[in-house]
Amino acid sequence: QVQLVESGGGLVQAGGSLRLSCVASGRTFSDYLSYNMGWFRQTPGKEREFVAAISWSGGRTYYTDSAKGRFTISRDSAKNIVYLQLNNLQAEDTGNYSCAAEDSSYIAIQAMCLLARGNIWGQGTQVTVSS
Repeated sequence: QVQLVESGGGLVQAGGSLRLSCVASGRTFSDYLSYNMGWFRQTPGKEREFVAAISWSGGRTYYTDSAKGRFTISRDSAKNIVYLQLNNLQAEDTGNYSCAAEDSSYIAIQAMCLLARGNIWGQGTQVTVSS
């Protein structure tokens, strides 16, 4: 079983940047490569929403419309880390950001994007953007 731990959140002014990290542990290096990975955001009173996803190979990335051009998802398979670079942050980006892992199928990553679905979840890291 993979465990996910997020870090990198904090308080930032509008227009600022943060880099979130999601470290995977508990499985072998080759097992980790078999997971699609995604980042999600949740705010009080709202459902969890999809932000970005990256395929198991790193060859495909997906973003919600509000993230396109500002956020970048990447993965360092050697270190078992998935990053989410957040640039030009705005107040509406405030929320608890969590990462999730899913199996390597195309259907699974589509479920991440369309249904905010994941199989394994981390605890999340809080991002607060002041205007």
